Amino acid sequence: MSTDLNARHRRDGGIQRNTASNMTAEQSPADKLAALLSASSNSTETVPVAEPMRWTSASATHVGYVRRANEDSFLDHREQGLWAVADGMGGHWGGALASQTVIDNLVDFVRADDLAENVSGLEQRLHIANQQCADRAGPKRSMGSTAALLFAHDPFCFFLWAGDSRVYRVRDGEIERISRDHSVVEQMVRDGKITEAQARTHPSGNVITRAVGVAKTLDVEVEFATTRPGDTFLLCSDGLYRHVEDSEMATALADGNLDHAVDGLLKHALSRGGTDNITIVAARAEYYH
Repeated sequence: MSTDLNARHRRDGGIQRNTASNMTAEQSPADKLAALLSASSNSTETVPVAEPMRWTSASATHVGYVRRANEDSFLDHREQGLWAVADGMGGHWGGALASQTVIDNLVDFVRADDLAENVSGLEQRLHIANQQCADRAGPKRSMGSTAALLFAHDPFCFFLWAGDSRVYRVRDGEIERISRDHSVVEQMVRDGKITEAQARTHPSGNVITRAVGVAKTLDVEVEFATTRPGDTFLLCSDGLYRHVEDSEMATALADGNLDHAVDGLLKHALSRGGTDNITIVAARAEYYH
């Protein structure tokens, strides 16, 4: 994976109607959250009563059949309602260290009662990881990592990401990609220059435009959605979605057996070449019975 810091990107909508189009990188995390919640007040979607959800989750990672080392890292922190995937770049030394730096800054997260404090705190942890990666790389080395986070705070789920690791949601059997890749090919798809199918094999497919550790400042994209019982979320590195279709992900996750689903998706990706590290984290919400 490589990064082109000069490549352009844009914000253009989000999951359903819960995106604030006027958010900018200069806004504080608290301001971004306020903008998101303000945008949701105009939504026609009914916000459910904050009845506590019971979460289950499963996760797996594999080096694949081509790479010599696994530069992916992940977090499955169900007790705190936090899940994350990080895909490192910068070679064997730099990539693994960068992705682990992201996770190390999240692993001791303890949720607070205040929603804004939680979301702002998570974004701040990514900014700290950004600085740590830059400091550890020094002036002659380069390393960085994607980051894709899911944070559950009933009745909402928040999604924070930078790079091309993805977040999906499966609801009523239908899969929706929540995150938008910060990559050259994603921009080309949005501009109508190539199709989604062409993007899979495009020579610039591994060039991302945003990541932790590759620039002085980090612009974390943030979205949120209301959570319904039965919602299943999938976080993954590109080693999964370059080999497995979205529809296949939805089918695997349909029965709610996350251990079986994650194992099956991993085997699918490996059976089709396993050309990159593969990391999968799945989380499912249900009401307590």
